[in-house]
Amino acid sequence: MEEVSTNLAFGGVQGVYRHPSSATGTDMTFSVFVPAHPAGQTLPVVWFLSGLTCTHANVTEKGEYRRACAELGLIFVAPDTSPRGQNVPDDPLGSYDFGLGAGYYVDATEPPFSANYRMRSYFEELSTLVFDRFPGDPSRQAIMGHSMGGHGALTIGLSEPGRFQSVSAFAPIVAPTQVPWGIKALRGYLGHDRATWRSHDAVALIEDGARVPVILVDQGTDDQFLTEQLRPDLLENACREAGIPLTLRRQAGYDHSYYFISSFMADHLRWHAARLGGAAR
Repeated sequence: MEEVSTNLAFGGVQGVYRHPSSATGTDMTFSVFVPAHPAGQTLPVVWFLSGLTCTHANVTEKGEYRRACAELGLIFVAPDTSPRGQNVPDDPLGSYDFGLGAGYYVDATEPPFSANYRMRSYFEELSTLVFDRFPGDPSRQAIMGHSMGGHGALTIGLSEPGRFQSVSAFAPIVAPTQVPWGIKALRGYLGHDRATWRSHDAVALIEDGARVPVILVDQGTDDQFLTEQLRPDLLENACREAGIPLTLRRQAGYDHSYYFISSFMADHLRWHAARLGGAAR
């Protein structure tokens, strides 16, 4: 693992790191914020999965999470959203919603993407690296994300409820099998058999029996993608029918940007901290 940069922030260390990934066959970059803590103690870990077109840098530079993480004693990890490199295939038309910056947190099975776009496996690889190199407590993990990353957080959280104590999202793509962004991505990465898509769709997972204790979602009412791509009503209905307590906060006037995310980031981190058992042990 290579240290790209470190900066002192709120008494903790904000680092950016690069490592060769066996999952993607490329170098991958990620960021980790570690708050100040007594030597030898471990801290809860919050994973943040970013959205379309993003890298680790978007939330790292604009998410405004460090003050809250320092106060709450939380490690904050931000992976990239896709493999990158000269030989990594992209959307044939260069569109923003598929290929580079749009890995959808799935393991692609369709060529040419299957060679590198193994982002679900990469998440596991990065998890092993993070707990090996940083003072995180693997028994206290939370997962959250934005847009495509909200989809990732919900689907991974629903798939592994015993691993993550809490799951939240900002403006998530809740039902990719039912919206244009998701249909394009899942068809391109996984092929035309829609049955294989269901394990990568939060609403479908809930319909098929997946459960978590509680979910928190914030959604801006002025989000330009609200009605066509995000469809929080579908998650609301699925959770109601499944008996999953969902707090869906419709935030009047907010859009899809990091102005929205940063406005409610501290709320989410406090919510996660309350379920992660406090700060260091």
